[in-house]
Amino acid sequence: MTSLVLAALFFVGIHPLVSGSRLRATIVARIGEAGFQGLFSLLSLVGLVWLGWAYARAPEIPLWGQLRVLAPLVLVLTLVAFLLAAIGLTTPSPTATGGEGRLDRDDAATGILRVTRHPFLWGVAVWAAAHLLVNGDLAALVLFGALLALALLGPPQIDAKRRARFGDRWERFAAVTSNVPFAAIAAGRNRLHVEEIRWWQVALAVAVWALVLWQHGRLFGAPVL
Repeated sequence: MTSLVLAALFFVGIHPLVSGSRLRATIVARIGEAGFQGLFSLLSLVGLVWLGWAYARAPEIPLWGQLRVLAPLVLVLTLVAFLLAAIGLTTPSPTATGGEGRLDRDDAATGILRVTRHPFLWGVAVWAAAHLLVNGDLAALVLFGALLALALLGPPQIDAKRRARFGDRWERFAAVTSNVPFAAIAAGRNRLHVEEIRWWQVALAVAVWALVLWQHGRLFGAPVL
């Protein structure tokens, strides 16, 4: 359990302490932007592997137990999570590394970005929250709680960095989008255009979701179907 807690602190901590601090500029000045991205990706991979390894070996300390009655709800929530994540990853976005050039485009906010400018991270948040519902033990709370916290804390940090770096260019994009899903649409600052989301993006999300459900027991030792 100690290893799991340390892994969670490491994985969550490197984002504000390395990527979101002045240390980032220092590292970039020495090894360049590409070097920093490679180093940070390596640190993130180490954190994820450490989390998975520690979680698999952590003792089971029950808290609220496994609420099997919520299993149908969790299936729906995880499908929503995969849709957000898969469509978000396959939609060019100014919030993605290397996508800043899209800030100058009139169609910068298109497709899933009309719903939220951080679809992937919201997908992770929904996925983590869904798993917390049916895994009420301390190890699950540490693992999925850490991922949920990172997914919720990440968007404001990304927005702040983009605002500081790109100024008015970012503000134009932020004015017609929102972090919280559907907030910009509800406020009348954008409109939903479902036709902008490609059929293959939805098919990809559903296919990966179904594959994970089918192989969940083999991959993670906890059968779902």
